[in-house]
Amino acid sequence: MASLTTTASERASIEAFRRDVLDASMTALVILQFTAEWCGPCKALNPILDKVAADYAAKGVTRVAIDVDKNQTIAAQFRIQSVPTVYAVFQGQPVADLTPARTEAQLKKFLDEILAQLPVGAGGGDDAAADVEPLVEAGQAALADGAHEEAYRIFTALAAEVPERLDVVAGIARALIGLGRIDEAEGVMAGVPAEAKDAGVAQARAALALAKEAAPVDDLEGLRQRSAAAPDDLALRYELAGGLMARGDRDAAADELLEMIRLDRTWQEGAARERLLKLFEAVGLEDPWVMATRRRLSTILFS
Repeated sequence: MASLTTTASERASIEAFRRDVLDASMTALVILQFTAEWCGPCKALNPILDKVAADYAAKGVTRVAIDVDKNQTIAAQFRIQSVPTVYAVFQGQPVADLTPARTEAQLKKFLDEILAQLPVGAGGGDDAAADVEPLVEAGQAALADGAHEEAYRIFTALAAEVPERLDVVAGIARALIGLGRIDEAEGVMAGVPAEAKDAGVAQARAALALAKEAAPVDDLEGLRQRSAAAPDDLALRYELAGGLMARGDRDAAADELLEMIRLDRTWQEGAARERLLKLFEAVGLEDPWVMATRRRLSTILFS
């Protein structure tokens, strides 16, 4: 597909297509959607495709969207004349044209017919476990992108297939927290053994603790202004950091907590540092943002 005249950007797009569509379709059924930012019908179809792909994730179905304006080489290979155009791809080949299906019911009917004829997700034991991993990764990616509704659908579908997976249970809880359904998340985590050491469980527990501790602030901008007018009032800064975390603004929350530590690391027995460490754990200790922010913390602590 690539040639000597292919640009670096095009090569990257082609490599991503090979990985996410061709390679993935060796074991999964890929819903391949050709779309464009200016396409109104595409925007209407997007949430339907998202929901159907999430509902069928445990059956080995994934979704990939290709912007025809940004991936002209790939669009040309498929001879795309209009958008949206949607194909079902299996083992590197389009096996059905899903474009006529514009409703959830129509799409599911198509998929049920296709899955009944193809060995998608066939196998058991280690192979079946391996098939679950891309779906778990898709759920984790949705969480990282803030797509909590999509993550919830993916993880709840997976839980029906692999209820013993603690990372899947933790994923459900984290998605619920992101959706503001704290009581439900707490109920989900109540079923996890206290001695469980799974990294995802640790993230979910930390996220739940933060969600219960950092309450939303009705007038966040007003609180920000009061804090700016009294920069040495650490109680105001602490409240502001909590409000920012509740809103999902981890960058601004971390800035406030780091400044508190710089001003007085012993305030309220190190409450700012403790909250920041909980935030690190909730995001994931290996996350690049956490590692970068941890370096900022170290600079303050050891300067």
